[in-house]
Amino acid sequence: MPSFLHCAEAEGQDYSQQMPTPTAKQQFLDGFNRETATTLKVVRAYPADKLDLKAAPASNSARGLMWLFAVEQGLAEKALTTGFDWSQPPGKMPAAPESHADIVKAVEGAFDRTRALVEKTPDSQMGDTVKFFVAPKTLGDVPKIEFLWFLLCDQIHHRGQLSVYLRMAGGKVPSIYGPSGDEPWF
Repeated sequence: MPSFLHCAEAEGQDYSQQMPTPTAKQQFLDGFNRETATTLKVVRAYPADKLDLKAAPASNSARGLMWLFAVEQGLAEKALTTGFDWSQPPGKMPAAPESHADIVKAVEGAFDRTRALVEKTPDSQMGDTVKFFVAPKTLGDVPKIEFLWFLLCDQIHHRGQLSVYLRMAGGKVPSIYGPSGDEPWF
């Protein structure tokens, strides 16, 4: 029997009855909670003394990749609150904290703020649009829920990059979508 069914049955879930379809917002929150928990496992597993590691000279550092998780949540916050003001050019990305512990704390806080904002945003407003880039130098109307999914997918992409850095830095890669060499399931 697949493990996800076994776990659900162990928790008392009854799958013999049709489950109500969650709202688009709830589907996003379910994915966000699952994926951010996994991202935090990778961030926390990263060796604190290897933050400046780069895969190649033109690549971002591990510090920069981890910091991107927090910065992108700032974009989610803007989308869910004030929207973006494109009358002014975007400023320079804020500098990442120096210590691994401060980066972890900032990423955790950013995820918590986004989660709280999504939870309090009415379902009826998730289809409202924000102006954001849809092509090079081209702004378009993007529904908030699609923008949130875009950021989550980008987080997953950068988490994959960070997991490679983690292996290069001599850290142990946690399970992400199944067992890893460092965290076997059987």
